Amino acid sequence: MQHDNTTIATKWFAAFNEHDLEQLLSLYSDDAQHYSPKLKIRQPETNGLVTSKPALRAWWRDSFDRLPTLQYEPTSFTANNDRVFMEYIRHVANEPDMLVGEVLEIKEGLIIASRVYHG
Repeated sequence: MQHDNTTIATKWFAAFNEHDLEQLLSLYSDDAQHYSPKLKIRQPETNGLVTSKPALRAWWRDSFDRLPTLQYEPTSFTANNDRVFMEYIRHVANEPDMLVGEVLEIKEGLIIASRVYHG
């Protein structure tokens, strides 16, 4: 069964920008992994990697609480059958904008892994 991974990316951005944690988590498998340089900085014990929806929930809840103005502006998607590479601009009030790349690995219509890249 083939899924339109660009649609998943579009739903991901909508949920993230609405800070809709439940909708965002619904796009992930229960044992999804997420790697982020920001996670590595804020929670060094994780070495930048969290696994499972409860860990993702805690990470994003903290992010949304700390950064109420956080928004992502998508600039491009490149998708194939099992991945989508997304480029976007991270906007937070009173912080410089940041260019970000992120890869979502998708299986059976759910994100099983995501990895964030930025300077």
